[in-house]
Amino acid sequence: MRPVTLVDDLAYAVSLPTPPRRVVSLVPSITEALATSCPERLVGATDWCTHPEGMAVRRVRGTKNPDLKAVAALGPDLVVANKEENRELDVRRMREAGLAVWVTDIETVPGALDSLGRLFGEVLEVGTPAWLAAARDEWAGPVPEPSREVAVAIWRDPWMAVGRDTFTGDVVARLGWRNVLADHADRYPHVELADLDRAGLVVLLPDEPYVFTAHDGPEAFAHARTALVSGRLLTWYGPSLVGARKALTDAVDA
Repeated sequence: MRPVTLVDDLAYAVSLPTPPRRVVSLVPSITEALATSCPERLVGATDWCTHPEGMAVRRVRGTKNPDLKAVAALGPDLVVANKEENRELDVRRMREAGLAVWVTDIETVPGALDSLGRLFGEVLEVGTPAWLAAARDEWAGPVPEPSREVAVAIWRDPWMAVGRDTFTGDVVARLGWRNVLADHADRYPHVELADLDRAGLVVLLPDEPYVFTAHDGPEAFAHARTALVSGRLLTWYGPSLVGARKALTDAVDA
């Protein structure tokens, strides 16, 4: 394998053998993408990497507290991380230990598709996976004018929701919905329930990170309409983007 130096999403120069043969993923979305496209290269993943089901890879604890000794013990050619989901401290420690770490930075659907395209095309050298091509087709085109107002709750007690500059917010916008907290100063603001519970608003209640269910979440709202949705379809980037547009629209229109 010939060594090359490539620049990741944060403009960090990463020296690695190409193509990497042993990859550890610390990002659930990217784990799914790797396991779907080149499963033979995936040797480690976090406990939160739940898709596809039945992955037989070494678990290295969580996204925020990875077992760095376990990661190193796997002898990876490449560790894949994400600016939002993983800690800079862990990335720095892995690099100091001599590991090649590729950090992604994803805040929009096009940004996700471009980032994954680089990862699979330039870094892993496996070309464009079929799901990536399908996702590009499904999510192509300009952001439409919003047809309804929504909020995306991510936690309760205290209530939190999706604010500005997030991947989820971009998904919502591309579905033709206006996130009423899109201009909030925080990316994931704490909010009062009364700010969400108002007529004319649809509050999306995903099953992650907080597990909203039919009996835990909707009962708190007297005025807003609620919709239980898949958190994976709202927050993951990768194969989950294929079919997500229709599934999310159907859930909200039901």
